[in-house]
Amino acid sequence: MSAKWQDFRTKVAQCLCPPGNGVFTVNTAQERKAALQQKLYGQTDNIEALWQASLDGLQTTEHKAVMLGISSDCGGGILRGANWGPLFLRNTLIEQQPQAQAFDLGDVRVIPHLLHDKYLNEGTISNCQKALYADTDSEYHVSPLSITEDVCTDFYANFPEKGIFGIGGDHSISYPLTKAYLKAKREQGKKVAIIHFDAHTDLLVERLGIDLCFGSWCTHILEYLPSPAHLIQFGIRSSGKPKSHWEGTFGVKQHWAHEINERGTDAVVAEVLAQLRADGVDELYVSFDIDALDSEFASATGTPEKDGLNPQQALDILGALAAEFPITGADMMEIAPFTDSSLEGKSSSETTLREGAKISAFLLEQMNK
Repeated sequence: MSAKWQDFRTKVAQCLCPPGNGVFTVNTAQERKAALQQKLYGQTDNIEALWQASLDGLQTTEHKAVMLGISSDCGGGILRGANWGPLFLRNTLIEQQPQAQAFDLGDVRVIPHLLHDKYLNEGTISNCQKALYADTDSEYHVSPLSITEDVCTDFYANFPEKGIFGIGGDHSISYPLTKAYLKAKREQGKKVAIIHFDAHTDLLVERLGIDLCFGSWCTHILEYLPSPAHLIQFGIRSSGKPKSHWEGTFGVKQHWAHEINERGTDAVVAEVLAQLRADGVDELYVSFDIDALDSEFASATGTPEKDGLNPQQALDILGALAAEFPITGADMMEIAPFTDSSLEGKSSSETTLREGAKISAFLLEQMNK
């Protein structure tokens, strides 16, 4: 066992917890947690020890897709509840998409009122290290974005041929997921693009003084891309500024929902494929905010928006891209199962989870190829 692997395994055992346990509670959703653990481990007691023992399987698993839950919604702030996404989506995947396979690394241990360590003073960090690790001088981070980046960076150093499938949580989590991925791919000499499905651009520089949040994460990963045009966005429709502003200011490429609906997915995808070929892109990372889908299909989310994509359009776009370019990293964000803002019962959290699971299953299948 290499020293590098042993250090990573120790870090995972400290900074993560069993799948579904990322939200610290006494009673809330305990039945759902127990159901997930029964499916994963065949029992509901002694889960910590079983999960710890399972970590050694990461070295031998045939799956290239490795699942990581980040139960944090502190970077959202409009309508909370996406912290339950990792637990609920895992259960839905097992129940409705049993063919979807991945090695489950577990959940980041989330202190729910923290976002990133850079926002904390030394006293707070020390107190949180005591709470998480029983050590006020621990070497490990305490905030979900910081922990996620640290764990993912070491993951890619140990397993360059595997990829993380992140489950959120609010979309701020995609910042550390994509940052670690992009830095690793750059070291491997791979040219990559991020395919971003969302109702919103997420291209603010900051929101209410916070620079790393659900509305700004894209802005801060552009520097790690080979070109800003390698951030390609689908489904945009809720924006205070026109498409020309975002493309002209940041150099990204956008395909708004109305364009896809008016032109058809084939025409839009043909344009994107031509761009990717011309730019010599090798691999893709897909970040999927569930609100890219029309609120008819995705109401259980913090910011549902009408006039969006339907699930088949999203799958058609992904299928066409995956036919030519390998998807080697991905995430599913902003599913808030206890939240359903639909009117007159037109949609439900079950619908949101069902559609999110379908898309997640497709992404996992592609990552395992």
